Amino acid sequence: MTLIRRARVFGAEHTGVRWHGTTIVECGTGLRRIPGEEEIDAAGGWLLPGLHDHHLHLRSLAATADSLTLGPPQVRTAADLTSRLRRAGADLRPGAWVRGIGYHESVAGQLDRRVLDSLAGEHPVRIQHRSGALWMLNTRACTELGLDDDHHPGIERDADGHATGRLFRMDGWLGARLTARTAQAGEPGSARLDLAAVSARAAARGVTGLTDATAALDQAAVDDLARAVDDGRIVQRVHCMAPPDIEAPGGERFSLGPTKILLDDTTLPDLDRFVDRIRETHTAGRSVAVHCVTRVQLILTMTALDIAGIRPGDRIEHGAIVPSETIDWLRTRRVPVVTQPHFLVERAEQYAREVPATDRPDLWRLGSLVRANVCVAAGTDAPFGSADPWRVIDAAVNRPAYHGVPEHLSLELAVRLFTGHPDRPTAPRTITPGAVADLTLLAVPPEDVPSVLADPPIAATVVDGRVVH
Repeated sequence: MTLIRRARVFGAEHTGVRWHGTTIVECGTGLRRIPGEEEIDAAGGWLLPGLHDHHLHLRSLAATADSLTLGPPQVRTAADLTSRLRRAGADLRPGAWVRGIGYHESVAGQLDRRVLDSLAGEHPVRIQHRSGALWMLNTRACTELGLDDDHHPGIERDADGHATGRLFRMDGWLGARLTARTAQAGEPGSARLDLAAVSARAAARGVTGLTDATAALDQAAVDDLARAVDDGRIVQRVHCMAPPDIEAPGGERFSLGPTKILLDDTTLPDLDRFVDRIRETHTAGRSVAVHCVTRVQLILTMTALDIAGIRPGDRIEHGAIVPSETIDWLRTRRVPVVTQPHFLVERAEQYAREVPATDRPDLWRLGSLVRANVCVAAGTDAPFGSADPWRVIDAAVNRPAYHGVPEHLSLELAVRLFTGHPDRPTAPRTITPGAVADLTLLAVPPEDVPSVLADPPIAATVVDGRVVH
């Protein structure tokens, strides 16, 4: 048994919460400690339902520990890029790979094997675009992976049919090739990803649950994540998006979520094929989570869902552009949007240059969706955005009016973006008897949170009744 007393409980009048095992058993004011019971004195701190990050990429986030950040604001020019790549190469043993992340064309234009050969020296190099959709390799990397002899449709080729070193939506292929290469060389490969460190950092920010939104995970990758939860490397509960044919590994804190469907404007599926894919996924008992970052992607998804039929759990990922004429559809169909309002802060320079004026009023809507009773939740999209949900909450609360439209939220509504159930991200969890004991305790009362919103002190994080931070 554990008791938290003298708390300011989110959305409630009581100040004390007691749980036994994994379940809250009593809430009230003036609760007293039972002999032998553990006790936490909240001293007026704000007690929230545990924060759940509804969209991130766990393995990619873990891989950033061994990666160079090669985009703004850390790297802004071609000279910066060259310097960072060559310094990194000088510190590595011969033949070791250089892995870069966060690249954007504003630094040195489009990268391909030819450009990287001139910048990166003798090491094999792979650099991921900020969007996460593209990897760029130098010739050494292309050779080691056998790129010129592979006919995967995601491999870009020049007019002569030679691989350019640019790989589109090929994370799974690239991961499998690298795993096979490191295994053959007797190197540790992906097993060295430090998921425990990722989990510990999340716990320190009050995060009790994570939804991995990586597309097309295979059974081995899903099983690996489930094992990391089971053996305690990941202390949070994990909800994992996966294709329909993936079998649930089991485990008390691990569950399978919807099937992620990626859309790219340059390779959009025809409507009939898209509808068939949604129907097949639904028939397999799974919902769909559709990646929508442009106007055409959202409208295509809306049309396909109307034809295929909407299943509970279907959701829109990102919703970067939500035209005003689509808001009524989102409201009436009750299809949630899982968004990332902090991108307006983190990518402000990029959006100022690249987003057409006609799209800017519709960019990363938030308050206008909530006021229209559209179902909205949030995720960090880490590592493609900050992994700290409080940065997202801060961006939601302090967002200025955009083209005269107020898009900010109150602090309470912004926090609610992260308090939904794993499988129902817009259905708020509450701190009541019978609820699972997933809790986030801040060291300050709610009225003091706005002054420290981007980095509030976390007094305790509780997952399944266990204090993990």
